[in-house]
Amino acid sequence: MPANPRPLFSFLVLSFILVFVFPFNALAVNQQGETLLSWKRSLIGSPEGLNNWDSRNETPYGWFGITCNFNNEVVALGLRYVNLFGTLPSNLSSLSSLNELVLSGTNLTGSIPKKISTALPQLTHLDLSGNALTSEIPSELCNFPKLEQLLLNSNKLRGSIPIEIGNLTSLKWLILYDNQLSGSIPNTVGKLKYLEVIRAGGNKNLEGSLPQEIGNCSNLLILGLVETSISGFLPPSLGLLKKLQTIAIYTALLSGQIPPELGDCTELQDIYLYENSLIGSISKTLGKLRNLRNLLLWQNNLVGIIPPDLGTCNQMLVIDISMNSLTGSIPQSFRNLTKLQELQLSLNQISEEISAQLGNCQKITHIELDNNQITGSIPPEIGNLFNLTLFYLWQNKLEGNIPPSISNCQNLEAIDFSQNSLVGPIPKGVFQLKKLNKLLLLSNNLSGEIPSEIGNCSSLIRFRANNNKVSGTIPAQIGNLKNLNFLDLGSNRITGVIPEEISGCQNLAFLDLHSNAISGNLPQSFNKLISLQFVDFSNNLIEGTLSTSLGSLSTSLGSLSSLTKLTLAKNRLSGTIPSQLDSCSKLQLLDLSGNQLSGNIPSSVGKIPSLEIALNLSLNQLNGEIPSEFTGLNKLGILDISYNHLTGDLQHLAALQNLVVLNVSHNNFTGHVPDTPFFSKLPLSVLSGNPALCFSGNQCDFDDKHVKRGAAARVAMIVLLCAACALLLAALYIILLGKTRGNGAQESEGEDDLEMSPPWEVTLYQKLDLSIADVARSLTAGNVIGRGRSGVVYKVTILSELMVAVKRFKSAEKISAAAFSSEIATLARIRHRNIVRLLGWGANWKTKLLFYDYMANGTLGTLLHEGNNVGLGPMDTWHQKSAGISDDGDLKQEYACMLKITEKSDVYSYGVVLLEIITGKKPVNPSFPDGHHVVQWVRDHLRCKKDPVEILDPKLQGHPHTQIQEMLQALGISLLCTSNRAEDRPTMKDVAALLKEIRQELITGGEAQKPTSKTSKTMESSQSYSSSSVTPAQLLMLQQGSSRCSLAYSSSSSCIMSSTNQ
Repeated sequence: MPANPRPLFSFLVLSFILVFVFPFNALAVNQQGETLLSWKRSLIGSPEGLNNWDSRNETPYGWFGITCNFNNEVVALGLRYVNLFGTLPSNLSSLSSLNELVLSGTNLTGSIPKKISTALPQLTHLDLSGNALTSEIPSELCNFPKLEQLLLNSNKLRGSIPIEIGNLTSLKWLILYDNQLSGSIPNTVGKLKYLEVIRAGGNKNLEGSLPQEIGNCSNLLILGLVETSISGFLPPSLGLLKKLQTIAIYTALLSGQIPPELGDCTELQDIYLYENSLIGSISKTLGKLRNLRNLLLWQNNLVGIIPPDLGTCNQMLVIDISMNSLTGSIPQSFRNLTKLQELQLSLNQISEEISAQLGNCQKITHIELDNNQITGSIPPEIGNLFNLTLFYLWQNKLEGNIPPSISNCQNLEAIDFSQNSLVGPIPKGVFQLKKLNKLLLLSNNLSGEIPSEIGNCSSLIRFRANNNKVSGTIPAQIGNLKNLNFLDLGSNRITGVIPEEISGCQNLAFLDLHSNAISGNLPQSFNKLISLQFVDFSNNLIEGTLSTSLGSLSTSLGSLSSLTKLTLAKNRLSGTIPSQLDSCSKLQLLDLSGNQLSGNIPSSVGKIPSLEIALNLSLNQLNGEIPSEFTGLNKLGILDISYNHLTGDLQHLAALQNLVVLNVSHNNFTGHVPDTPFFSKLPLSVLSGNPALCFSGNQCDFDDKHVKRGAAARVAMIVLLCAACALLLAALYIILLGKTRGNGAQESEGEDDLEMSPPWEVTLYQKLDLSIADVARSLTAGNVIGRGRSGVVYKVTILSELMVAVKRFKSAEKISAAAFSSEIATLARIRHRNIVRLLGWGANWKTKLLFYDYMANGTLGTLLHEGNNVGLGPMDTWHQKSAGISDDGDLKQEYACMLKITEKSDVYSYGVVLLEIITGKKPVNPSFPDGHHVVQWVRDHLRCKKDPVEILDPKLQGHPHTQIQEMLQALGISLLCTSNRAEDRPTMKDVAALLKEIRQELITGGEAQKPTSKTSKTMESSQSYSSSSVTPAQLLMLQQGSSRCSLAYSSSSSCIMSSTNQ
């Protein structure tokens, strides 16, 4: 043992300090690193991207997303698209050296910390975009003295843009788009002298006008306020923005004229002001914009001519001024726009001829001049446009031939010259265009034969030449068109047979050859067209039996599994109806009328599961009884078996609950007519020509006069007794009413006070400063804004000066209590922009109240019946209705009686709204007999001899014939929606498709329309499949015979249209 242990002890202590203490000090992270690690620990889970954030490092240098300066101070924190799942750090004071903070697309939630500006005084770049941040933008965020870029887009921020935004005097970028901001743009934005970009689009509640002070932002390059509620005039001060390159305020509420001062923005390249309500003419000062590339002003209310000055904008790429009311001609100066790629002027009132000078614009790819009043011929110089891909001229007043030079446009993909007065043949060269997929020539005066060169156009998908004077035969070369999907040659002068080679069109879904002079048998290879959905060969000279015409039916019809509509009416077909028709499981319409078919109706017809539109077997030589399987056609709306030799009774038809039209006239039916409400209201004309048929309750022996006299006496006795009872009851009612009226007047005020007395149970789903006492005082007759089956709706102003709608349910009614509970259960969990928001409810022992957002524009009923709604289309209103809160006249019995809300209840409600639009009548109207609902009134009208056009609102009856047909088709859809059985109603998706289909079937339309969307604005237009087509509503009219309610067709072909996926 050492004599002196002190040196040894000192050595051990020193070793401990050196080995243990100093190493730990060397590995301790600094304060900035600790702040970052503290935030990392607050996040949910362990973000993989932050794995190298290690507390053993001395500084954050080298950490993922961290940038340090030469002094190892953190100057940038940048994390993009890393799942952090947490909130923003609340304490960043130790990161005062930070210049750039980027946390974009990191799934952060919560609010923006108010102290962030004081903690980070050196910050120049703040990007919190693409997260789920909520609450308002704090005004403290506007205290950054050096901030140049502020990106808060694509969050859930609400509230207004802080007025303090003007304090960010160094700001260059202000990006706020795709949030839930409201209020107006503060005029303090004019203080941002260095501002280059402001983008606040996608905030639908951002409103008010663009402040005049925006003109002070002299460095502004981009102004974007798309899809907002910005309204009012564009300020003339925009002309001060000499550096402005893009102004984008589309799909907004702008009004007034385009300020001529905009022509002073000499750097302007893009003007996007479409889908607004701008008025006046296009200022000629825009011609000073030599850098202008895109001018999009479509769907406004612009008038006047297209200024020729635009021809000096030689950098122009796109001009789209469609859907306005422009007049005059296309300026000759447009020949100078040698870089122009798209010229879209459709849906205006442009007249005069197409200038041959347009051929100078050799880079143009799209020309859309449809729906104007352009005259003259198509200039041959169009053949110089080698880059042209889309050429729409439909619905104008063009004459002359289609120029053969069009075959030089080798890049053409779509041509639509429909609805003009073009003559001459279809140029052979058109079918040499290797990229052409759509050729639409409907409703012209074209003649000549279809060139055999059609077989060279292998890219062709749609070929429509309906309603022309095309003659000759269908060339066999058509079978080379493997991609052909839509072939429409109806209403022409085509002869010969349908070539067997047509089976080569394996993608053919729509085939319309009606109203020609086609003869011979149907092709044996018909069964190879497995994609067929719609076939109309009606009004031709086709002969033979269906069995031989269609080949082996067991395989042929089984192969046509996609077929939905088959029309072979008015031909010379004979033999029996094939028994394999039930193989066409998707068949919705079958029309074999006006042929020479014989034999029994096969039972398989009653087994077609989808047969719901129409079955027409009239004007044949069929015999035998109605098959018992017809009871399975419970979805069928129209049935016509008139003018045959059918026998037996009609009892199998009693089960067809969805029938709208029935005609069994001129057969040999016997027995009693089924005793159902439908049959009881049928006009006698649809049952006539069956001498042995009699109504239920009557003796079938019509010669038994004694029985007749006895029955008449009994009826007279019953009438007299009923009249006496009615008089007695009326007397008692008058006496009792006089006694109770006085008492009722005295007691009503006291009872009302009692119903509104406390205690109250109140539940609010939103923050409301609401007093039940104030609400009770406001429930007066002067504040009534609506009445329904279950209660009355009032307009109420609460303490916070906020307007709310209060629905007061009728007291002491079980059905009102159930309705109250049902509305709370349904609306409390629904959030949809088109459904009024439920704010809360209140109830005491006798009264029940619901609190809703107040809709200042009134009710849908007011819009339909008190406003100027002549132009209101069905698709404009269907989103405005919701089952459960609509007027009780629109509710189907499963809600109004059972208080059960289903999807099909909503379909019924929409059907009633559609009937209100079409008829101009309220759901319950005093003019309806026996207190009928509008649905029953329409059905009764259609079952009698009256013209369906009489159903239409008188304000609509003066419209053109084609529009009347559209309305009548909509009438047919409304009847489907209001079917008695919920399962027979279509889905809303189907309803929307049917309504779009009507728009696509207008005889006066071409095949291109500009939808109201900002991306794709060209889609196929509407053109009926045949000029002589009969809409569903037309099928309700008698076209021959004594009754207009029969289903016999007119001399022209008729068909129900199919969905064409246009």
